[in-house]
Amino acid sequence: MEGEYDFDLEAKYASEIASLLATHSHEAVQKYYGKLAGAGNGPCLKVEQTKDMGKGIFADKDFQEDELVLRDRMLVGAQHVSNKVDSFVCSFCCRFIGSIELQIGRRLFLHGESMRNRAKECEAEKSTCCSQSELVAKSTNLEENGDGVADHNTIEDSCSDKHSKTRTCIPEGVVESLLNGTLKLPYSERFPLPTVINCIGGCSEEYYCSTSCAEGAWETFHSLLCTGEGSLCKNKDELRNFKQHADETNDIFHVAAQVISMIILKIKREKQNLHEDFNWSKVLDIWEPFAMGYKRQWWDCVALPDDIDPVEETLFRKEIKDLAWTSLQFLKGAIFEEEYAPFLSLKIYGNIIGMFELNNLDVIVASPVEDYFIYIDDLPHSEKDEAEKITRPFLEELGDDYAACCQGSGFFQLQSCINHSCEPNCKAFKREQIYTTSDFSNSCHSIRTFLQI
Repeated sequence: MEGEYDFDLEAKYASEIASLLATHSHEAVQKYYGKLAGAGNGPCLKVEQTKDMGKGIFADKDFQEDELVLRDRMLVGAQHVSNKVDSFVCSFCCRFIGSIELQIGRRLFLHGESMRNRAKECEAEKSTCCSQSELVAKSTNLEENGDGVADHNTIEDSCSDKHSKTRTCIPEGVVESLLNGTLKLPYSERFPLPTVINCIGGCSEEYYCSTSCAEGAWETFHSLLCTGEGSLCKNKDELRNFKQHADETNDIFHVAAQVISMIILKIKREKQNLHEDFNWSKVLDIWEPFAMGYKRQWWDCVALPDDIDPVEETLFRKEIKDLAWTSLQFLKGAIFEEEYAPFLSLKIYGNIIGMFELNNLDVIVASPVEDYFIYIDDLPHSEKDEAEKITRPFLEELGDDYAACCQGSGFFQLQSCINHSCEPNCKAFKREQIYTTSDFSNSCHSIRTFLQI
């Protein structure tokens, strides 16, 4: 499996890579997670080594039913690319942004655009198929009402079905009015959302709910991953190639790039502050939050899909490794600097992705659009009838997905130490009034001291 990859970088920085992947002592693990707990993330919890499941979290006091056990802030994560059409949220904290009108108008516009593109593809497919049918008919001397014509009709029916889905009862001008704010929906002012803040670097891919989130993302990782004029990346074309590849294959690569960018930017800041006092031990300190996470190479730990025959497992894992290798080459082309080379080795890249594969937690934020339509439905009869003259067409056009929430995944340091149980004593949830992408675990029934969470 390794013959097709260039491992010169791995060989050159073998000792540094080994130190990044070294197993920490029990004392070091306890010290690190004790520091996290002391910061208020899990003050009544302890991270201990279990007999057969690696690290585990144990109660350091009795917890009553429904008592908050853990509040854990996301270290790294992102909204799923496929979800960005349905949910317009802050790229740093996943809070919905803009307005109810913008949320609805944007979704209708993007879905309509997608339908129009599919219709064009269908027309091209239909044209190609028709040409092929004519060629087949001529070569086989089929009669006008023969099999060739029947196949042609089938193609037309199929395309007609697709075209029917592009019809909308909402005129484009109305959708545009939602987008530009000239059309106000009844009672939408009761569901205010933060103003949309553009990316500091000027890209059109990331938007934020506040200046603090825009600055936080920029300083933490985005300044190296921005395709705008103010980007710090070395090659924007390669960065665009990286993002397109991730969008088309697996958005887990976006998160891996965030981790590497976070590390590089922190090292740069530390070097500026410490000057000659900076050394490799400082790099290991910066890497520590990710070093503590359980990890394996992604292509070795990813679950074999149900539709893959076990006899093809070796080929499947080779294809997964190829995806990671291709992704890494694009990322290296965009942000590579020799002094950060160990973090852009395939071994480290594969382990970062593997850590996320093994430990990620779903990030879900309920949509204010759902709350809005529920509010309209709960209005007194006369007010509801009046409001629905305007809102009903939009609700019907959105269909069953009107309540589409923000969906993503993230890595949470303490939560990643919680082991699976078929009879759990905790549940993960998110408080509605808190918009930051934080994880909460809540006791389902009483938990005694020393019991594993």
